[in-house]
Amino acid sequence: MAAAIPLAIIELMPLSLTTVEARVLGSLIEKEIATPEYYPLSLNALSNACNQKSNREPAMQLEEDEIHKAIHHLESQSLVRSIAESRATKFAHRLQDVFNFYRPEVAIICELLLRGPQTPGELRTRASRMHPFEDLESVHSALQRLGKREPPLVTILPRQPGTKEARYAHLLGETSPPAAGGGKTASEEQSREERFSTRSDSGEILALREEVARLRGEVATLQQQFADFRKQFE
Repeated sequence: MAAAIPLAIIELMPLSLTTVEARVLGSLIEKEIATPEYYPLSLNALSNACNQKSNREPAMQLEEDEIHKAIHHLESQSLVRSIAESRATKFAHRLQDVFNFYRPEVAIICELLLRGPQTPGELRTRASRMHPFEDLESVHSALQRLGKREPPLVTILPRQPGTKEARYAHLLGETSPPAAGGGKTASEEQSREERFSTRSDSGEILALREEVARLRGEVATLQQQFADFRKQFE
C-alpha cells in the first residue's frame, strides 16, 4: 500500500480526484450525516450508496473493483481510512481531519461531489437534508469560505447565456459529466426555473418558488430515508 500523504501537506495541495473517487468520497460524507447508525460503510454498502438513483447526477453503475481502486487512491491521500472489523472491512472518510470544515461547508462539498456544478439555489434545496440553510445568503457565505481556502476548494463558473444565477463547482478534481439520456441536468433545470421566474416579479410567484423549493427538499429527504430503509432487506 502506498504511503499516506501527511494531512498538513494535503490541506495545502490541490487534489485531483477522478469522477469515481469523487462519487465514493461524496457517498461516504452523505451516509455519515444521513444514516450515522450504518456508518462506516462496508464495500457492499458503499457500492449501493455510489450507485443509488436518488441524489446523484449522473447515475452510475460502478463495479466493486472500481470502487475498491478508488478507495485505495483515496487512502493514499489520507481522505479515506479502512476499519478492520470481525465480519468485514469498513470505510470512513477523513475530510474533517484534513480540512476542518464547518457543517454548512461539508454539506456544500458533498452535494458538489455527488451532483457536479450547481447554483446556490439548487445547493440550498438539495443540501438541506444534511444541513438546514436558513436562506441563500448562508449558502453564499459557505461558498465564499470554501473559495477563500488556500488552495480554493470551489470556483464560480462563467454564467451561461440567458441565465440569472451562476453555478459553482468543486476544485477537488474532475466534475461529473453531463447526465445521459433525457434527464435534466442541473443547468437545464436552472434555465427552466429562471425562464419561469422572469414572467413575473410578483410576491405571489416568489412565494410559490420558495414553497416548491421547500417541498423538493422534503421529497429528497423522504427518498433518501426510503432508500436506506429498503437496503435493510436487500
